[in-house]
Amino acid sequence: MSQADDVSQPADMDFELGSNHGHVPVMRDRMAALLAPSVEAFGADAVIVDGTLGAGGHTEHFLTVFPQARVIGVDRDPIALRDATARLAPFGDRFMGVQARFDDLGDAIESGADPIFETAREVGVAGALFDLGVSSMQLDQEERGFAYRVDAPLDMRMDPTTGPTAADVLNTYSHGDLARILKTYGDERFAGKIASLILKEREKAPFERSGRLVELIYQAIPAATRRTGGHPAKRTFQALRVEVNRELEALENVIPVITGALGPGGRAVFMSYQSLEDKIVKAALTKLTTSTTPAGLPMDLPGTAAEFRSITHGAEKASEAEIEQNSRAAPVRVRGVEKLSEPDEPSTPGDHPPTTT
Repeated sequence: MSQADDVSQPADMDFELGSNHGHVPVMRDRMAALLAPSVEAFGADAVIVDGTLGAGGHTEHFLTVFPQARVIGVDRDPIALRDATARLAPFGDRFMGVQARFDDLGDAIESGADPIFETAREVGVAGALFDLGVSSMQLDQEERGFAYRVDAPLDMRMDPTTGPTAADVLNTYSHGDLARILKTYGDERFAGKIASLILKEREKAPFERSGRLVELIYQAIPAATRRTGGHPAKRTFQALRVEVNRELEALENVIPVITGALGPGGRAVFMSYQSLEDKIVKAALTKLTTSTTPAGLPMDLPGTAAEFRSITHGAEKASEAEIEQNSRAAPVRVRGVEKLSEPDEPSTPGDHPPTTT
């Protein structure tokens, strides 16, 4: 991983503070409202972790509305990190960029020499946000191969400098493994048929570009099915992206990392756009907010009380007004938790109901 506090502004990009650079942050104001109580309580020691920096829209908003806060922005995509760092340059040393998978941020906090990392270690993180999935900015970069509507190299790596590409997956995975990832990560009904066609086609020539894959998917999916449910390649491309970037693995890993890094009263918020992500977040946060005292006992036993409380009622959704302004907000599901201070005495199970403040 590398710190990017001194990244120069690219010569071919014209950054203007307040511009979204093609990406409108989803539920920007609501995310700030969820983090506000903890950020304000931490005061001058408030450090926010933006675990999915992307274009920097959420971070820019946090730095603007929380003038006392500093932000550690994490992104595995060196292009996104470079551009976001240039965008956030007006905030000076209140922002620190780190290139890493977000589940590696624990190492970044532990090893970082900058004062922002020292504060995060000594006081704990005040707030954290994870806006999961692929960003609009990455979809718009045709050469990255994330989008199925344009013919492009089958790459799909969020960090284009390392790891196998989508083409590698298509050209080397067995029928069983291909069918599994298409079904599990894309909920693709025709996973087996698509996998069979992939194996047949790659015998003729290796897969290199997305256009050929899209044509194959059209062949595999019946015409009647193609008329509903959006673009027929959507599920396959999602599954490949998740597999290439090990997205669900990273999500499972980062939840205990970031909740462990929170200071007392610190908050972590997760924005999911697909059911698999939300299931992982829901299960992990439910476990964190549930007492392990055996059922039927009137009080929590020592060491069994929940250390977190929910700050959302179930999964929050975007408002109709938000969706009208930003269609990307339609599928989002938001869940968050707050780390509790050590209780002075045992509590009754269920003493910490969810709040929305």
